[in-house]
Amino acid sequence: MMKQIKKADEPASLLTHRKKSHANYDNYPEKDDLRDSLVKEQGYICCYCMQRIVPDAEKMKIEHRQPQTKYPELQLDYQNLLASCKGNDGGPKHLPRHCDTNKGDQEITIDPVDKLKNCERVIKYRRNGRIYSDDPVINHELNDILNLNTQTLVNCREAIRVQIIKELTNIRGKKSAWTSSDIKAKIQQYENKINGKYRPFCQVVIYFLKKRIGEN
Repeated sequence: MMKQIKKADEPASLLTHRKKSHANYDNYPEKDDLRDSLVKEQGYICCYCMQRIVPDAEKMKIEHRQPQTKYPELQLDYQNLLASCKGNDGGPKHLPRHCDTNKGDQEITIDPVDKLKNCERVIKYRRNGRIYSDDPVINHELNDILNLNTQTLVNCREAIRVQIIKELTNIRGKKSAWTSSDIKAKIQQYENKINGKYRPFCQVVIYFLKKRIGEN
């Protein structure tokens, strides 16, 4: 359920390492620098599911959107590097894997970095929390490769939508009394970072509220 990512400058250590002969991702020693940069530019949310992440090797992954096994020339390309949640990697076996953990070496066309494709325009959400796209290729990627309709994520998306309805209703006393100004103010809250962080699942809120005022 991706939010557009605006790539910042790559860490100096990555640039320095890439200039070395025989440089590759595995022998890059400053991965903490990379984690910090990726998580910060993403507002501390996963590049795919938008759960909260922190720059800790035990709690997040460095994702190669174009897999290293198929595109070794991109293994140190900062534009190809993203920060992903663990996606239940190492968790209970009965819980489904998602995001990079489920994707593995599979290729996807959707790209949260590409400004022209703009993932925010092609991804939609149902009231029950399910994510989908009218593009059958992207819909397949969301469901079968990234597994973003695992029930835990569906429940989170539904819960954040219900929460926002309550917040807006509390302003005016009833849902029918919401004003365009109320909705736009709430959209702005979720579009902006607080202390450098987006709210988890922020794009779900933005989608539904823009739809309410006819902007989706």
